[in-house]
Amino acid sequence: MSELASESRAQRDALDDARRQVAECGRRMVADGLVLGTAGNVSVRVGELVAVSPSGTPYDRIEPQDVSVVDLAGQRVDGPHAPSSETPMHLAIYARTGAGAIVHHHGLHSAAVSTVVDELPALHYYVLQLGGPVRVASYATYGTPELARSVRAALEGRTAALMQNHGAVAHGDTLETAYDRARLVEWLCALHVMATGMGSPRVLSGEELAAVARRRTGNITEVPA
Repeated sequence: MSELASESRAQRDALDDARRQVAECGRRMVADGLVLGTAGNVSVRVGELVAVSPSGTPYDRIEPQDVSVVDLAGQRVDGPHAPSSETPMHLAIYARTGAGAIVHHHGLHSAAVSTVVDELPALHYYVLQLGGPVRVASYATYGTPELARSVRAALEGRTAALMQNHGAVAHGDTLETAYDRARLVEWLCALHVMATGMGSPRVLSGEELAAVARRRTGNITEVPA
């Protein structure tokens, strides 16, 4: 019997909604070209539990009931499939931040840029939505504690990071916010690829970014289509 049987009706309803969101977001990543096959993963936190993409299952086959549920120690408490191999990374981010959701993708531009820079230069002030220029987490084998620690460090003071020779990760209060940030990383990386292919792009200075920040209140919500 599922360990969720002991949870309150309200929490079960919240988990059902989180599992639905995870399943839908996986399909959205495929449609937006951010993943191929079973790459990438998504999670939503509900209290002391996390709904996370199942391991090795194509996104178009994932239904809400297929989404794994784990506790904050990584133990599966519900779902017919093992959780994503990147679950340790998700849990490390939740442990360090107040995030409510996380999106990890293998967008082509993000993966490409992660192989050549240690930090994504601020070619556009949209980096402010992510807390500043996007850092690149040092390479480590996927699914390992080493990768989880590397990503957690790269996210210090940021809401998104690139993962060296791998892809990108973003978090937010909601899955919608996390997904918008994950898409924004891919857009910024596409901008970098295009600009460097044309020459040596001008990079915004810290002073120029600070001036933009002073003109804005709250979070930047516009995300390029």
